[in-house]
Amino acid sequence: MERLLLKNVLHDGRTRNILIEGKRFKDLDAPAEVAETQVVDASGMAILPALYNTHTHAAMTLLRGYADDMPLQAWLQDYIWPFEDKLTPEDVMHGSEIAIREMVQSGTVFFNDMYFDIEETIDVVNRTGMRAAIGITVMENHSKTVTEGKKEFIREWQDPTGGRIRLVMAPHAIYTVGERKLRDCAAFAREHGMLLHIHLSETVKEVEDCLLEHGTTPVRYLDRIGFLGPDVIAAHCVHVDDEEAAILAERGVTISHNPCSNMKLGSGVFPYRRMMQAGCRVTLGTDGASSGNNLDLREAMKFAALLAKAGGDPELLPAEEVFRWATRSGAEAFGIDAGAIAEGKLADCLLIDLSDIRMQPCHHLVSNFVYSADSRCISHVLCDGRIIL
Repeated sequence: MERLLLKNVLHDGRTRNILIEGKRFKDLDAPAEVAETQVVDASGMAILPALYNTHTHAAMTLLRGYADDMPLQAWLQDYIWPFEDKLTPEDVMHGSEIAIREMVQSGTVFFNDMYFDIEETIDVVNRTGMRAAIGITVMENHSKTVTEGKKEFIREWQDPTGGRIRLVMAPHAIYTVGERKLRDCAAFAREHGMLLHIHLSETVKEVEDCLLEHGTTPVRYLDRIGFLGPDVIAAHCVHVDDEEAAILAERGVTISHNPCSNMKLGSGVFPYRRMMQAGCRVTLGTDGASSGNNLDLREAMKFAALLAKAGGDPELLPAEEVFRWATRSGAEAFGIDAGAIAEGKLADCLLIDLSDIRMQPCHHLVSNFVYSADSRCISHVLCDGRIIL
């Protein structure tokens, strides 16, 4: 069994030797010498949990900067979907490679993806050592949407990574997937033990259109048809009222908050206080690089915290809480036994270079990482006990 010793690393305010054995943290107070062990001299570094991106479209790195500064519907219909029609599987492979390199460099070891040509993304994840939930994207009228063949692929699929990849059913949104197909997706996912990943209540237009077509709001509509549950990852959830927040909390839905994309597309401001008071489980995502323009989840933490405070309450969403959204909450939502530096947990972690000027002085490590750092502060990234950066 492979062993790795992180020597002289700062953890919980003191310098320690941390032993990783196999995929997990074995000893947080290990001796300085351990036989037959790879050693990383982590002097001058601190250890933190790695980041988990709960909503993105990885291969859309190919559309970064292609169509900026416009409303969501025009952006999708006039630019994004026509561009996607022309993408080949090889394009998706290259787009996913760019995305994974960017995510790893900024401290992310897991992403929840919603895109097409999933075989290509699975292959890249396998080769790069990351974790991922790969979404089988379902839409009514998109040239690359799911077919019965993809369902057969799911039935026969075996994870080539030994546990780093899982498949997810990903009906795009209520405005691109009809009720029958939403019900079918939910039934198929639950039959096969899969999570469900969907955009929800992202814009005012989505809410208004849902009221016209279904006589109710998106959250209530999905609840009415039996879609919502603890197996659902709902991206955005910007336009929800108190009752809808309570529904999301009661059903155990995981919310993926995407602050940068919401701001750039003018979608609105996430209702922080409402979600917290309702007891919702909130995680963080970047959305695709075509709408958020980068996949830096650390940056998303900072924007989330600042946007929450912009309403006038500087105590709302402190650094420790938004950091938990990006780490432990994201891992738990996908059943990954990680998100904390603790014995027995999967060894997904970051080594932070405390000599970087953005980390000095270090009165509070997490606050510095959320508010001051950038990707240059990250020295090493470990996923599943292996160094991947």
